Amino acid sequence: MSPHSSLVEYRGKRHFDRTPEPPGGETSKSNEPLFVVQKHQASRLHYDFRLAVDGVLKSWSVPKGPSLNPRDKRLAVPTEDHPLEYRKFEGIIPAGEYGAGRVIVWDAGRYRNLTERDGKLVPMDEAIASGHVAVWLEGQKLKGGFALTRIRDGRKPIWLLVKMNDEHADPSFDVVSRRPESVLTGRTIEQIEGKQMAAGGKAARA
Repeated sequence: MSPHSSLVEYRGKRHFDRTPEPPGGETSKSNEPLFVVQKHQASRLHYDFRLAVDGVLKSWSVPKGPSLNPRDKRLAVPTEDHPLEYRKFEGIIPAGEYGAGRVIVWDAGRYRNLTERDGKLVPMDEAIASGHVAVWLEGQKLKGGFALTRIRDGRKPIWLLVKMNDEHADPSFDVVSRRPESVLTGRTIEQIEGKQMAAGGKAARA
């Protein structure tokens, strides 16, 4: 599947003359192993965990956000693929639009695929399809190994995001409450401003 066809659902849910979110490039071929976690205050606060795979961002919504405690099993719900450009998106999605609310880039960096089967590395697309992904994150807040595992299939699949027990695990440090700021601007989600799109596409300062 090309990145363009993978983004049909993403584009179908949004009106780009009304929202500042990026529509995404037509033919992105980047294979850089990038990740981003965006804090999103929509109808409910959640964290969007995204991994760049085959030119798009594979995405999961994590209601409580990532944890550095290996005992915490964080619910993670798959969402539609997002364009790579979305990893830098920070701003306000206007009222009435899909996902309306404030967004900050809570963490970002690179990852390394750790997923193995029978002693061999499993490509990321195959790992996601099979329902188990292991990655090493090199972010500003999240470091070390994390595992994503699908625990329910069907129309509404459910995954779990769990920190691996390595030197970066820290059960005593609540990273989402102790580090609430954007890694791009240093602002909290309450401080974020952006350009909302008024009727007809005219930008208005939030």
